[in-house]
Amino acid sequence: MAKSASAPKTAGMNGSRITRDDIEQKLRSLAGEVDDKVESAKPVVVSGAVAGLLVVALVAYLLGRRRGKARSAVVEIRRL
Repeated sequence: MAKSASAPKTAGMNGSRITRDDIEQKLRSLAGEVDDKVESAKPVVVSGAVAGLLVVALVAYLLGRRRGKARSAVVEIRRL
């Protein structure tokens, strides 16, 4: 059995070696793209979270009012 050839240590279109600077540059460009997407999505997420909290607070208030009415006693005061 013949051994398979290992992957060449050169890459890229021009056949040059990949350096640390090449890797850092590529990672920074990818991170920049992700940061741009996060910044553009922030306002939508924040407004959705605020709306969700308002809905939860409203539902808790209404359920609390309903429960309070069901448990409240009617006190009748009479004068003699």
